Amino acid sequence: MSEQPLGFVIEGSLSEGLQIRLHPDVSVEDMRVGKFLVVQGMRSRFFCLLTDVSLGTANARILANPPSIDDTLMLDILAGSGTYGTIELCPMLMFTPTGGHKPAVNGNNGKSSLASFEPQTNIDLELLPVKTIPAHFSQVYEASESDFRMVFGWEDDPTRRNFAIGKPLDMDVPICIDLDRFVERSNGVFGKSGTGKSFLTRLLISGIIRKQAAVNLMFDMHSEYGWEAMQEGKQISTVKGLRQLFPGQVEIYTLDSQSTRRRGVRDAQELYLSYDQIEIEDIRLIAGELGLSEASIDNANILYAEFGQSWITQLVHMSNEDIKNFCLEKQGHPGSIMSLQRKLMRLDTLKYLRSVCPHNYIDQILQSLDAGKHVVVEFGSQGNMLSYMLATNMITRRIHAKYVEKAELFLQTKRPQDRPRQLVITIEEAHRFLDSKIVHQTIFGTIAREMRKYFVTLLIVDQRPSGIDNEVMSQVGTRITCLLNDEKDIDAIFTGVSGGGNLRSVLAKLDSKQQALILGHAVPMPVVIRTRPYDQQFYAEIGETDWSIMPDEMVIEVAKSAKADLGF
Repeated sequence: MSEQPLGFVIEGSLSEGLQIRLHPDVSVEDMRVGKFLVVQGMRSRFFCLLTDVSLGTANARILANPPSIDDTLMLDILAGSGTYGTIELCPMLMFTPTGGHKPAVNGNNGKSSLASFEPQTNIDLELLPVKTIPAHFSQVYEASESDFRMVFGWEDDPTRRNFAIGKPLDMDVPICIDLDRFVERSNGVFGKSGTGKSFLTRLLISGIIRKQAAVNLMFDMHSEYGWEAMQEGKQISTVKGLRQLFPGQVEIYTLDSQSTRRRGVRDAQELYLSYDQIEIEDIRLIAGELGLSEASIDNANILYAEFGQSWITQLVHMSNEDIKNFCLEKQGHPGSIMSLQRKLMRLDTLKYLRSVCPHNYIDQILQSLDAGKHVVVEFGSQGNMLSYMLATNMITRRIHAKYVEKAELFLQTKRPQDRPRQLVITIEEAHRFLDSKIVHQTIFGTIAREMRKYFVTLLIVDQRPSGIDNEVMSQVGTRITCLLNDEKDIDAIFTGVSGGGNLRSVLAKLDSKQQALILGHAVPMPVVIRTRPYDQQFYAEIGETDWSIMPDEMVIEVAKSAKADLGF
């Protein structure tokens, strides 16, 4: 380690982390929560996250009779000996030589030194989970660029679909996520309102499109993903949408064509749904929005059993006398069915609902996805919660059913050409779909629990993770979290995460803009980042490309050469 050490280990444990005493010449003000440091042990190098900063004194009498602020001589005498700074580190990963190690010789006594570590040139370092801790007085250093590249890789690695999502708080080195691992499981983007969740989501989806890791189906509740959106700040400005970045790869479907045209969106395709596509599961999901009781849902099942897909059309045309006669024959409850009839009348206000649709728009979306296109469904003025929940559930349920058929065919034939494209479905206000009261009865709860069994996963965007069922949260593979203040929401983020206690203080101290904590399946360890700017430079780096070149087909030797150049 060529740089000067910052401090040394004085105590700690595997479960509670390490306590480090800073050297006298190191200012405690330079140590900030979320910073990455390296502890050099005898055999291994420990990659650690700074979780707390504190002050210590060698003698309590110093605090009882502190020196005057003007007595600079006494302050200098006490600094580092009588008074000192301490930090707490959480070890995340170990760099361990695969072929042994060679401790350096320290001075004239011939003893091995804890402060230096000289790997043999023919030894590879293996990245391992932390199973032990360094010894007393092991030296602590700032993490270097090569350490970060060893842990997080680099974006141009032709053997992996890495995507740079940001940089560490105090270094100019990219932090990459593995998109293949990211799309394997359902993931979440969390944070309170105004922390940049939509920009972060657009950033992630841009990476998925650029690296061709999956196809995306985005339910754009506030018209922020497909075409240009407003950028928060003092000056009024807009940022490009995905259709503008990838005009040949992204298609926009709209449930409100007038609103879409007013925004200047070109080539958007209209999307309509029909009453005969609405099933009981859809009604159960929006029961709270419609004010339906459980008795009304039970009677809806009776109607569905009698009339099939046309049950709503039949119900809205029934008179009170017809309802009473129906209840006499089918043992329904007249009051509940009349109440159901009145409340379903609200669906007439939704612009995209028709009595009958001669064209199957959902099949059209599925054909776009099968062709490798990415689909944004815009709601325009139909972005109220009733409209959003109904349309999203109806479309997702049918697409998932098609994917189940495709996955079963692939399982039968095992032919590569029958393998479905990995699909990522983005939903906002996710707690509305994944609340513990209804999660076991909605298609989104099913997808979240299935992992990638049928090649479909979710990208959950939400400001209230505490409203999401604990079982679903435990299945969320990668969690990208902006600032959260509510204790329940913070607890929900760390559901099923070992060592989450050490990260709570990190999450609570994030800035309100352009900072996020990433943990889970797509990164080797939790990391705090400054998110990548979504600006003109990003447009140039990420925009339309030659889609005939697939990352998997690039030459492996190029990767070996790149790694050799970086010393890996």
